[in-house]
Amino acid sequence: MATWFLVIIYLAFISLGLPDSLLGSAWPVIWPDIGSSVGSAGIISMIIAGGTIVSSLASGSMIQRFGTGTITLVSCFLTAGALLGFSMAPSMAWFVVMAIPLGLGAGAVDAALNHYVADNYKAHHMNWLHCFWGVGATMGPIIMSASIADHNSWRSGYTTVAVIQFALVVILLVTLPLWKRVAAKRVHVGQNDESHGRLDQDTPAPSRLTPTAKANLFGIRGVKPSLLAFLFYCGVETTVGLWGASYLVGTGNITAEKAALWISLYYGGITIGRLVTGFITLKVSNRWLIRYGQLVTIVGGIILLLPLPISSSLVGIILIGLGLAPIYPGLLHETPARFGRENSARLMGFQMAFAYTGTTTIPPLFGLVTTQFSIGFFPYIVLALLVLMFLSAEIVNRILGKQVLGTG
Repeated sequence: MATWFLVIIYLAFISLGLPDSLLGSAWPVIWPDIGSSVGSAGIISMIIAGGTIVSSLASGSMIQRFGTGTITLVSCFLTAGALLGFSMAPSMAWFVVMAIPLGLGAGAVDAALNHYVADNYKAHHMNWLHCFWGVGATMGPIIMSASIADHNSWRSGYTTVAVIQFALVVILLVTLPLWKRVAAKRVHVGQNDESHGRLDQDTPAPSRLTPTAKANLFGIRGVKPSLLAFLFYCGVETTVGLWGASYLVGTGNITAEKAALWISLYYGGITIGRLVTGFITLKVSNRWLIRYGQLVTIVGGIILLLPLPISSSLVGIILIGLGLAPIYPGLLHETPARFGRENSARLMGFQMAFAYTGTTTIPPLFGLVTTQFSIGFFPYIVLALLVLMFLSAEIVNRILGKQVLGTG
């Protein structure tokens, strides 16, 4: 039963990744069709991310009341309906309206499953969870590219993804009782282990506020730069995914369908990287994986910036994807080890909020730069964000010192 339960969790994260890469890969052909501007994608992205912030901050109380399984089911239904709405959008206003349920659904399932896996499974499961997000994010541009090439329509691409989402809704609905049975089993195991004076490492008890927890999370050493690392990570990941295709079309003279396919390789790099990282975490600590990943992203950013043939941009984008792979799940899984298990539940919510803030603010700001100046600034801004993320994470390592040397 435990294996099938993990499969369901992974499928739910595929549904989370599917919509994330669609807008950026299809935007070069969407905005002329709906009479909008190239920079308007930033507004849609901001609304989606704003919804994720609201729902992720409220997810704790919602999970306590309805359970993780129900929240995941409802969230997937919201995203499926929003994607179907996008496929019929006649104007920019329609996109704005449909972006609200898409963001609310994505934020709730993201926060719920991240906290559940961090609290109940080891580091490799967290990496593989986000690997399946990458599976969905990689499938999105491939589906959209095929739709544009075969049917000359971005709308059929959204329709196809919406149908896949509704199929996942049916799976989640049928398997909903399994969530309750697994939860009951974990509570029983936890009680038995506590009665013998220990708790099994593979099934830790739910995090909760204790007398030793910090009332002011921002007063914990290393929390502030860690939150900035989350902000810059999601900012750069979303910026590359949202604007990468537009940059390739605008500066590389390649077709929209080819650009969408290249962006799918970027998400493919994240996916494959997280699959491999899941095995590497058995031998290498999260701290070193995060550091190596950041250095790889910076190399990719430099390649993207250099005046090389357009094919080199693909290499740079793939390297950025591969480097990003271990960073986000590694930072999430390090939360209890770095800042205390008694603080991790509340801090997880803050981290997700800062991550979504990066998603909400940075891509629209780049959209403003694109509208006022040129899409050619894309590699410069991407490299700057990657360097800022690296510096933030290294400051955390310096502050915590030997406390994080052995984690992973």
